[in-house]
Amino acid sequence: MQHISVVHQETATKRGQFTKLIFIVAILAIVASLIGPLKISLGFGKVVLLPMVWAMILGAVVGIVGTRQQWFGRFDAELQFKAGALLQPALLMFTAKLGLMVGYSLPKVVHAGWALAFQEFGHFLGTILVGLPLALVLGIKREAIGATFSVGREPSLAIIGDRYGMNSPEGCGVLAEYLTGTIFGAVFIALFAGFVTSLGILDPVALAMGAGVGSGSMMAAASGAIAALQTPEVAKQVATFAAASNLITSTLGVYFTLFISLPCAVRLYEFLEPKIGRATKASGAASSRVAVEKIEEGTYSLLEKWVTWLMVGAVAITCNAILTGTNALGSVPCMLVILVVLAVSNGIVKIIGGRLPAVCIVSLVAMALTSPWCPWAQTINAMSSHLDFLSVTPPMLALAGLSIAKDIPAFRKLGWRIVLVSFVANAGSFLVASLVAQFFHH
Repeated sequence: MQHISVVHQETATKRGQFTKLIFIVAILAIVASLIGPLKISLGFGKVVLLPMVWAMILGAVVGIVGTRQQWFGRFDAELQFKAGALLQPALLMFTAKLGLMVGYSLPKVVHAGWALAFQEFGHFLGTILVGLPLALVLGIKREAIGATFSVGREPSLAIIGDRYGMNSPEGCGVLAEYLTGTIFGAVFIALFAGFVTSLGILDPVALAMGAGVGSGSMMAAASGAIAALQTPEVAKQVATFAAASNLITSTLGVYFTLFISLPCAVRLYEFLEPKIGRATKASGAASSRVAVEKIEEGTYSLLEKWVTWLMVGAVAITCNAILTGTNALGSVPCMLVILVVLAVSNGIVKIIGGRLPAVCIVSLVAMALTSPWCPWAQTINAMSSHLDFLSVTPPMLALAGLSIAKDIPAFRKLGWRIVLVSFVANAGSFLVASLVAQFFHH
């Protein structure tokens, strides 16, 4: 009897902790949306801090400060690991929304041309062949895979979270790359793109294609720097081709990075690490994460998964109303469609026994609903248009922020090295993609 009582008490405690986590995420996401986007002028350009960035910052603050509290506000390592685990189902919801957008855009991708299609190989070659060797020379270990297999935006978080879990060394690497890109990425790529354009070696249209790295802010910054050095007519072409390139990278790029970039990054790491890998302060980054005994990292129950999806959905609807000024009820149908996509995908994943990653299944199911071959595509797309995909990111990034505290020791060890690797990977992605586009464009 005493044993049963202890088990019930532990279960009640875990449920209370989970409820507290969900409540904190909802509050942080809504507060971040109320703060809204903030533009900071740096003279040569602007940095835009979106609500998702505020959500991550607020989450990190709560997570770090919460480790020192003893009352309700305490946010111990166990909750941090739980936040990192629940980031995976939250990312799947973002993937579903992205898939609904992609399906309707497939005809545009088909007509984009060979130059735009093959520039994706440039992004792949640039990040891995340039960034990964540098990371190994600097002593970064398996974090290098997550940091260099792509430019590390939201879809990359979903892919690594699904394959390795966000509490893994690879998850630590992609999260560090995401933080670096979010804070410095747009500014760096604007400066680098402007410099390369000023050399006059590559066609501005090819450079515009290279600017579509899969991040809206980075694409805008790079294309703006390129267009600023062109005539008004060429500047319009730059904007058009940059947008088309970014569309392809955001659509086909998800599958490209999943089935080509990530496996190649793993193989290249296994080949190069014994040959050029070095031992530095950064080499023990993964082992520096806060450790907690008796915690199964990356686990959550089916009930916790669905509660997370419902919470993220409700908060996303609220954030959408705040950010767009529209009626919250208007985005409910889209969220119901997303939940149906997640339910169907969850069933397919169980049936096929995990032969395909969940992020791929979710994306394919969502794309099918808005593709030209679906008889309800127009209706579903009309529903989807009432929910901005950025509205899904505040609760998602709040979870990421709350999980950061346990990785602070690892981030300190990675330090300037991960920032340098991020810059080099982003520069390589832009430059190599531009060279590939230049070849096919001419």
